[in-house]
Amino acid sequence: MVSFVAIVMALFLVATVSAYDVSGDLIVNGSESVKVDGTEVDLAGTTVVSVIAGETITVKVYFTATEDDTDVTVEVEIEGEKVDVDAITSSFDVEANKSYRKVLTLKVPYELKDDVSDDLTLNIEIDGKEYKTEIEDITLRVQRPTYNTDLKSISVPQTIEAGDTFPVDIVLKNIGYNDLDDVYVTASISALGVEKTSYFGDLIAMECYDDDNDCDEDAEDTVSGRLYLKVPYAVESGIYTLEITVENDDTINSVVKQIFIENDFAENVIVTAYSKTVAVGKDAEYSLLIVNPTDKLKVYRIVSESTGDISSSTNQAVVAVTAGSSKTVSIIANADSEGEYNFDVNVFSGEELVSTVTLSLNAEGKTVTSPIVILTVILAIVFLVLLVVLIVLVTKKPEKTEEFGESYY
Repeated sequence: MVSFVAIVMALFLVATVSAYDVSGDLIVNGSESVKVDGTEVDLAGTTVVSVIAGETITVKVYFTATEDDTDVTVEVEIEGEKVDVDAITSSFDVEANKSYRKVLTLKVPYELKDDVSDDLTLNIEIDGKEYKTEIEDITLRVQRPTYNTDLKSISVPQTIEAGDTFPVDIVLKNIGYNDLDDVYVTASISALGVEKTSYFGDLIAMECYDDDNDCDEDAEDTVSGRLYLKVPYAVESGIYTLEITVENDDTINSVVKQIFIENDFAENVIVTAYSKTVAVGKDAEYSLLIVNPTDKLKVYRIVSESTGDISSSTNQAVVAVTAGSSKTVSIIANADSEGEYNFDVNVFSGEELVSTVTLSLNAEGKTVTSPIVILTVILAIVFLVLLVVLIVLVTKKPEKTEEFGESYY
C-alpha cells in the first residue's frame, strides 16, 4: 500500500510540473513565455488574458532552446466549440542555450451566440525534427465587441424595373456586449441619389428568459423591418450598389449589396436618324419620339437651336404626353450653303432639361432657285416669245395681188 501511494504521488507531481511540457524529449525546458496582444500570459492560469471575438490577435512566443534542432516550427491554435483556428511559422533552426521569439497572428472565432463572453483554449506547439514542446490549455477570455450589430439578411426583389418602388427587408441582431439604444437603418443607392431612413428601436445584448430576474421579456436582441426605395424612371439598365447603414450614438456599421435594375426606355427622346443629307435649300425632316414612362401626365417643351447658316424648327413646340405613352415630333432643318452642320434640340419638362439631342445636316450641290422664281422666269420667256411673234406679224407687209384685165376679140 505504501509503495502504491508513493507511485501515485510521484505521478501526480510529474503531471503538475509538466502541465505545459507533455512530451518526453523537450526542445524547451520551462523557459518559455507567451504574450497575447502585448499582454503577458500567466501560464499557471492565475490570471486570464481577455480578447475580443472576431478580432485578429498577435501571439508572441519566447523560448530558450535546450538542444540543437532543425526544421523547427511554432504553431498556435485556438480551440472553439465549433471552429478551431491556427497559425504556424515557417521552419527554422535552433541552437542550445539560445533565445528565440516568434510572432503569429490569428483571428479569434466568433461563437458567442447566447453569451456576451466565454472561455476559449489556446494551445502552442514548438516542434522540431528531434524534439518537441507543447504548451497546452492556456485560457483566454473571449468577449463580444463593446457595441456591434450584425445584418443577418438583406432581401430585395430579383427584378427591379426603373420607376418601381421596391421593398428592402432587413434582419438586424445585436451581437455586442452592451445594449443598443435608438437604432436607425438607412438604405441608399448613391449613384441614383435615392435614400430612405427608418427607426428600428432598441436592441438589448441578451434576450431575457422566463427564469431571468429584473429584465424586460418584451425586449429583443433581433429585429426585422422594411424600407421602400423608389427608382427614378430615367436610369440606365445595369448593376447598382445598395448600401445598408445601421447606426446609433455608439456605433455605425455598413453593408453593401449589388442589385440589378432594368429599363427598356432609359432615354425620354428617341431619334430614328441623327444625320441626313439633302440639297442646299431643301428641307430635311427628323422624327423625335418623346416617351413618358412615368405614371403621370407630362408636358414637354421642345426648343431647337441653330446658327445663322442653318435654320431649324419644330412642328410642335409644346407636347402633352399621357402616362406610359409617347408622341412623335418633327424637326425641319435646311441650309443656305454647302457644308456639314450640327444643331441641338432641347427637350424640357417644366424647367428641367430632360434631354439634349444633337442632329447633323449635310447640304450638297448648288443653290436651288425657288419654284415660284423658276415659274416666273418661264412665263417671262413665253411672254417675250409671244411678243416677238406679235411684232413680227404686225410689221410684216401684205403681198401685192396680180390684176388681170379683160380682152376682147
